Amino acid sequence: MQLETRFRWLPAPLLSLLLFLVWLLLNNSVSPGHLVLAVILAIVIPLVTSPFRTKQPLIIKPGLAFRHLLLVLYDIITANVQVAILILGPTKKLTPGFVKVPLDLTHSLPITILASTVSLTPGTVSAEVYPWSENLTEGNKPEQQFLLIHVLDLKDEQALINTIKQRYEAPLKEMFEC
Repeated sequence: MQLETRFRWLPAPLLSLLLFLVWLLLNNSVSPGHLVLAVILAIVIPLVTSPFRTKQPLIIKPGLAFRHLLLVLYDIITANVQVAILILGPTKKLTPGFVKVPLDLTHSLPITILASTVSLTPGTVSAEVYPWSENLTEGNKPEQQFLLIHVLDLKDEQALINTIKQRYEAPLKEMFEC
């Protein structure tokens, strides 16, 4: 029996816990009235908003997620140094450009994490995901999707595509098993 069917009155337990804690922290009180109101809000808000949320895949391998986070942090630090060197050098040698990275990911959460990862790494910015489908469900997969990326100094387009797919997209696919 899945967690969702057992707790229909609590469709998003982590969100409920977060709402409960945030309410108490914002009010800086654990009085009985605030506790009761926090419980009510923690149950009612996720119930009311559940029809508006799209079902997302869960992180199946949290160890891989932690390793991926460390990799991204390392890449952010090294990219900062590389971009600083590029900016302090002659800017006429920079070759900015756009790159279309074909995506194997199909769910919006992993695609958002990939786009955010690319944008967090200095020297690259995610510009668009296209064609974008609002209903990324198992039965309604769009044709090929692409992540459009702007690069500050584009030397080898295919090498950049391979790096993004192997370094960021492949771990996300394994992490979410999608």
